[in-house]
Amino acid sequence: MKLLVLRGDGIGPEIVDATLEVLKAADAAHGLGLDYTYRNIGLAALPECGSTLPPDMLDVARAHDGVLLGPMSNLEYPPRDQGGVNFSAAFRVGLDLYANIRPARTRPGLPRRGTDMDLVIMREATEGMYPDRNMVAGSGEFMPTPDVALSLRKVTRSAIERIARDSFELAQTRRGQVTAVHKANAFRLTDGLFLEVVRSVAQDYPDVKLEEVLVDAMAAFLVRDASRYDVICTTNSYGDILSDLASELSGGLGLAGSLNAGADLAAAQAQHGSAPDIAGQDRANPTSMILSAAMLLRWFGGRQGSEPLVAAAQAIEDAIDASLAEPQTRTRDLGGELGTKAFGEQVARLIA
Repeated sequence: MKLLVLRGDGIGPEIVDATLEVLKAADAAHGLGLDYTYRNIGLAALPECGSTLPPDMLDVARAHDGVLLGPMSNLEYPPRDQGGVNFSAAFRVGLDLYANIRPARTRPGLPRRGTDMDLVIMREATEGMYPDRNMVAGSGEFMPTPDVALSLRKVTRSAIERIARDSFELAQTRRGQVTAVHKANAFRLTDGLFLEVVRSVAQDYPDVKLEEVLVDAMAAFLVRDASRYDVICTTNSYGDILSDLASELSGGLGLAGSLNAGADLAAAQAQHGSAPDIAGQDRANPTSMILSAAMLLRWFGGRQGSEPLVAAAQAIEDAIDASLAEPQTRTRDLGGELGTKAFGEQVARLIA
């Protein structure tokens, strides 16, 4: 399996390096034959090529089986015409990584802020309310006068059908329930189209239960009792917000894996940001990036019919659970003693 390694900004180099330590242990234990290509992206690439996204980067990614994508400090980037490119959005749109898959689950013995949960949020990632991914030219956000700002939302039948179908396929392997989250009482056309398509796709999966919940109510229900939800299917911005909420309720953003997946390629990327305030201090929790890498192995292994890749993914997840179960082998943000590097080494030792 050929992996493109892009460490990104802020704490990215630290959490990606900890993840590589774990992957190398999984490779040794399961004979995966992982092959790595290393490139700069983000602020490290800017002085090299004048852009945070090197011009050949998407083509390089296409030549690999998967990507380890570090976080992004886009608030520190210059304007786009000076090379400041949101590389996360560029990957999702340019490589058609339409499904942002974000699990959230509680773990025994680990502090949490909500109820027990084991759910997956399926977030459509190539369109919606984000102005950098809903126009073929120009921006979807603009100011016709200095006192008026406008933003466009794009929802297409084809994009919704893909994320809906993936949601139902996933639910068939889990507890058989999909929750479609929307705001069709206000966005009658865009969220109305979303619901129309999801209902149509649901007809092909009679063994999966479909329920529909307004996004504001969904936020409250996750706080009240997240255990009742299985697979949540929704549009881009709703999924972005709800996944952060679910992950924080389950124990924290640092524990939440995330995969950007398309038909032929996927990128593992931690759900959290670049945390520049703690960069270089060995304080970052690499769990999210490690779990994202495990999701990437499972995704590619499933498509290739590779039992070793799937087994390695499970071994990584089990090693994470075992490490988090003991206070002394947790990272400092969870009351433990370990820094970023030491936690990666700890997880790697438990890989079997």
